[in-house]
Amino acid sequence: MAYAGYALWALAAGALIPVMAILNAGLARATGSPAIAASVLFLVGFLFNATIALASGGRGAGALATAPPHLFLGGLIVGFYVLSITMLAPRFGVGNAILFVMVAQIFTSAAVDHFALFGAVQRLLTAQRSIGLVIMVVGLAVAQLSQGAR
Repeated sequence: MAYAGYALWALAAGALIPVMAILNAGLARATGSPAIAASVLFLVGFLFNATIALASGGRGAGALATAPPHLFLGGLIVGFYVLSITMLAPRFGVGNAILFVMVAQIFTSAAVDHFALFGAVQRLLTAQRSIGLVIMVVGLAVAQLSQGAR
């Protein structure tokens, strides 16, 4: 897939994050439990991904037994994220919650790239890149503050 295709895919995935947040917050209200709502979200996500895995022949499933245990921490991280965003969205606002998530992602991504953490390809944090990251964060803050965020 060409660069433009990957960029569009990433944009679509990113665009769905605030939608997921507000839908899951609504499910939490309906059930009275953010944890139940997050669990249902994961069940639906599991069924979707399992269907994709089975449709692609289930290749790689056998290697799970030999995968390093720390690689499974991603499941805990996404569980924490989904439960957090489900609880934060109705209390803090979807825009505020996503703003702070994005700021954390911007700086954590820069650190992961710079230090080549978790097997990432190293991409040094240059002065130009640092300025770009700061501009992104300032842009996010200005956009959110212009909407009267509290």
